[in-house]
Amino acid sequence: MEEQRKQKRTISGEVISRSGDKSIRIVRNYRVKHPVYGKYMNRRTKLCVHDEKNIAGIGDVVEVVECRPISKTKSWRLLKVVQKAVEKD
Repeated sequence: MEEQRKQKRTISGEVISRSGDKSIRIVRNYRVKHPVYGKYMNRRTKLCVHDEKNIAGIGDVVEVVECRPISKTKSWRLLKVVQKAVEKD
């Protein structure tokens, strides 16, 4: 009998900071409906991500996958860069 592994959780977000070597910080923006008033509110989640090869830059849209804790705050790993940021001249 083969065991089936659980699918890892992946999300995408925009890089807002390159905090150090092999580390980036991403933000994930989403909207939720207020339970009483029904108004939609903007919410965001900031995540620390492990970037092994230092390939992501500020403004890039990236896809990250959940992993074991790498440090106190990093529990996500960079999967791929979906879209590179447009450089302004």
